[in-house]
Amino acid sequence: MKKTLFIAALTLSAAALPAVAYADDEFNVAPGLTAVGAPLGLHGVDPVAFLTIGNRVEGRAEYTAVHEGVAYYFSTESNLKTFKRNPDEYTPQYGGFCAFGVSVAKKFDGDPQFAAVMNGKLYVFLNEEIFKMYQKDKAGTIAKAESNWKNIRTTAATKL
Repeated sequence: MKKTLFIAALTLSAAALPAVAYADDEFNVAPGLTAVGAPLGLHGVDPVAFLTIGNRVEGRAEYTAVHEGVAYYFSTESNLKTFKRNPDEYTPQYGGFCAFGVSVAKKFDGDPQFAAVMNGKLYVFLNEEIFKMYQKDKAGTIAKAESNWKNIRTTAATKL
């Protein structure tokens, strides 16, 4: 009975969320839904911690915010409040897809284990090898990604 009530509560919570229409693969999210009815972004890592202390810190489901249909976890209530004041300042670039991948017009998973903050913006990368490639030409990679993102943002990853 408790399980049925929990599932019903989750369903009602998800139904109460505003309908947001985004194109396929506009955001890099984990499969499935969080308890708030939105898919999880940034692998559950706290985006505010990345930008304020420059370190990867796991978020907690009890501190969740949904922005543009994506759920983000935070390590503290303070970070959650900071995010809510200006979410666009803290979300990863390119919808959380690998910045190097976007620079070559692809959408690869962005793993926060391989991330960089440049000019106050958070960029994530597929893996260590790709991250090292980015480090050889940071400005060039970001310039190419900025240009490509406009064209691939609403295109499904499987179609690139």
